[in-house]
Amino acid sequence: MRYFFHIAYKGTNYRGWQRQPNAISVQEVIENEVNRLLKINTFIVGCGRTDAGVHASQFFFHLDVENDWQDNLKFKLNKALPDDIAVHDIIQVDDKAHAQFHATERTYDYHIHTRKMPFLNDVSTLYEEKLDLEKMKMATAILPKYKDFYAFCKTPDKHNNTICHIKSAELFADESGEKIRFQITSNRFLRGMIRIIVDRLVEVGKGNWSIEKFEYHLNSKERPQFTNFAPPQGLFLSKVVYPFIG
Repeated sequence: MRYFFHIAYKGTNYRGWQRQPNAISVQEVIENEVNRLLKINTFIVGCGRTDAGVHASQFFFHLDVENDWQDNLKFKLNKALPDDIAVHDIIQVDDKAHAQFHATERTYDYHIHTRKMPFLNDVSTLYEEKLDLEKMKMATAILPKYKDFYAFCKTPDKHNNTICHIKSAELFADESGEKIRFQITSNRFLRGMIRIIVDRLVEVGKGNWSIEKFEYHLNSKERPQFTNFAPPQGLFLSKVVYPFIG
């Protein structure tokens, strides 16, 4: 039997989702507790990867078990897991349903604050420079017009293709302009793509990049000479959509 687990986690203390040697990951922590509670040795499959320090307000993984559990696994798992990982739901699905391959779209949010706020340090990125929000919004609106994001990918040659179908991209700000949120939804994302885009949008906001230069790299597929990334702590995987989960 296959089950989808709907979870959330704060990524500050982890080297990303995926299990890896010599570093603690979200996958490893959950996998160890699931195997201990169910007295099995199973492998969990996540809906994707998140980098070190990146968060997920919605994330799914699946696992297979031979027999259904009789006890309240969600309650026991939440008691066993650290405070920065939560299990929201456990859903039985078809045995062929796949947490990674069957997701039809994903939404990410990137949070920025422009005034030092101690309680946001782990979940938002501080840019104290003056940012032109209108220009950033204009650059953001360009993104859904393009499909090839070769220029905004960390390792484009490691992908079969760099085509992404952006459903929406928006920039929000509170009345003071001190809290900014970039949101983007697509069928897929490339390695480092969102953090590269945010870095370029911030360069537009600072006046270091023109909107024309931002669009030039999308249109020409020419990668900038220096590829910088927005810091990881502001990034959240916030929504994952499946055709069989309401």
